[in-house]
Amino acid sequence: MTTMTAAPAVTGRHFIKGEWRTPGQSSIESHNPARWNELIGTFPAASAQEVGEAVAAARGQFPNWRRTSRIRRAELFDELAQLVKRDVDKLAQLMARECGKVVSECRAEVIEGLHMIQYVFGTGRMPIGDVLASEVPEKDAFMRRKPWGVVGVITPWNFPFAVPLWMLGPSLLEGNTVVFKPSEDTPAIGQRLVELFEEAGFPPGAINLVHGEAESGEALVRHPGVNVVLFTGSYEVGHRIQELSAEHYDRIVACEMGSKSAVIVCEDARLDLAVTCGIVSAFKTSGQRCVSAGRILVAEKIFDRFAEKFVATAKRLCIGDPLNSANFTGPVIHEGALKKVERYNDLARREGGTILLEGGRITDPGHAGGCYLAPFIYRMDYRPERRSIREEVFGPHLALIPFRSNEDAVRIYNDTEFGLSMAVVTEDFRAMRLFREECEYGMGYVNLPCIGAEVHLPFGGVKKSGNGHPSAAGLVETVTHKTAWTVNHAPEVKMAQGLTTEIK
Repeated sequence: MTTMTAAPAVTGRHFIKGEWRTPGQSSIESHNPARWNELIGTFPAASAQEVGEAVAAARGQFPNWRRTSRIRRAELFDELAQLVKRDVDKLAQLMARECGKVVSECRAEVIEGLHMIQYVFGTGRMPIGDVLASEVPEKDAFMRRKPWGVVGVITPWNFPFAVPLWMLGPSLLEGNTVVFKPSEDTPAIGQRLVELFEEAGFPPGAINLVHGEAESGEALVRHPGVNVVLFTGSYEVGHRIQELSAEHYDRIVACEMGSKSAVIVCEDARLDLAVTCGIVSAFKTSGQRCVSAGRILVAEKIFDRFAEKFVATAKRLCIGDPLNSANFTGPVIHEGALKKVERYNDLARREGGTILLEGGRITDPGHAGGCYLAPFIYRMDYRPERRSIREEVFGPHLALIPFRSNEDAVRIYNDTEFGLSMAVVTEDFRAMRLFREECEYGMGYVNLPCIGAEVHLPFGGVKKSGNGHPSAAGLVETVTHKTAWTVNHAPEVKMAQGLTTEIK
């Protein structure tokens, strides 16, 4: 069990060209969603001019940074890793206070961020290209990677430490420079991360920090000096970023957006295993992960047994203070998120859902002043027009949907505009293969929850969930471009495909 008293409020600052700037006016307040009257800190909202100064700082450092030895760039990440190891518990506590995740989960996120740093350090001495055969024996052919330039990084509140590192790590290692805008809901942990980069010795301008809301993010995306935009968040914001970026001929965009992820429980599933997978998928982080399961598809023959055991387990979940590691989950991020979930709970009722567990706001004295929600679980027979089983909710709102055959489950799973994560619980290897091949997803799991990530695997989705540029290890393909380099060692010109060089 972890407890702590309120810490002093953080003073928000931009970090531009190696200098911390505290503007005269601070317009963003960060509050503890478990105790909304607790102020985490006040933070400035970057103007378009300040964003431009940050981009200019990154542009100015880019030539020196890309010419720095790749091994030296990697070594700075080793310095960063030692600092993160030193501060794991402090970082976890700050994160728990600011975003409402249980402190044990926050600690796991800090470790995940550390793993990304270690991965980047380890790849610093690995190959970054290929030696290829040429049709002409006197030629050597190579594929090499080069950085794009300035990368704009815009990250979400629900993973305010690990997700930024998924983006910052590969970008900086490969020789790009960065302007980082963390979520306005979790600016304190974003600022602390940049303080660690500075302490690790990254040169001025290599990483720059600007705080702000939508206007600051849009100024960053609109800036013509930004070569790559990396974004994780909602589809609506990601779509706007893609629209604005279409105006720039030299712009690459990688967006990881929403989902309506699902767990598929087959007829032969181990029931206890399936319940655990479903509970963790749906309600960890109060259902506020991009990969959270808003749906569990259950074979008709075992539906009643599964639903009874699942609901009984959900009733036992401890929901409370995120600083108490004995709790399973904490609050949702703010009042607006709470009201959105309640609207979808009402929608499920109107669309004919059979309520199995009434959720809603927890109002007892022990949860007073926080944005706490209990799980809302309902049975909903599949109909393509039912919005509650097709749209992302981002909270503890779950539909249990019966299916008759595995092929039926595939059809139901795919009938949403999203395609991020899925899990199947089965002992049947043929069923595993069917779901692997026919479902539309970016990340698939067997006999596991549909949440979870390992940094050496790509993290991203299809359809409205992403545009084919995954985060974590897979991001290297986005923040670099491949070049072909061919050298002729013959005293005369020899061409491929038998092309003659005779001049007549």
